[in-house]
Amino acid sequence: MQRVMIVGGPGSGKSTLARALGAATGLPVVHVDHIHWQPGWVERAPADKLRLAREVHSREAWIFEGNLASTFPERIARADTLIWLDLPVGLRLWRIVRRTLTGLGRTRPDLPADCPERLNFQSLEFWKWTWDTRQSQRTKLLAVLTPPPPHLTIHHLTCRREVARFRAAQGC
Repeated sequence: MQRVMIVGGPGSGKSTLARALGAATGLPVVHVDHIHWQPGWVERAPADKLRLAREVHSREAWIFEGNLASTFPERIARADTLIWLDLPVGLRLWRIVRRTLTGLGRTRPDLPADCPERLNFQSLEFWKWTWDTRQSQRTKLLAVLTPPPPHLTIHHLTCRREVARFRAAQGC
């Protein structure tokens, strides 16, 4: 396991797993939100996101967590391991709401500086987007994984218990 791609819907635990797996393996961790956002919640231009993502997945070793579906084919081609956190949307929404409320005013480690959690109209839009895209996100990922590439070890984790077992097996 040298190039690990962690994907899943918002609130599925991608960042938490990436940090734990990075600590256990010593592999460098990259969060897609650092590519998507600049400080102050400024979104990067699509071409810049693509360039930065390519810089990461061209490296010899990484844990790259987050979606940025436009880069799925290239990341999958380079990854040796894919971890898909496919948890129920109700659990994910609960986690997002809890994360928002407990982190108000603070920036998470998986975000750039000056991107504090906030409760505003954008928060509500994000929660709605999470609900509305619960099937389309899965469909996009299944499209690039069907058939599964022979070089890729896939861990499709669908509940908290499976995630806990996977973490235990990896020593994290």
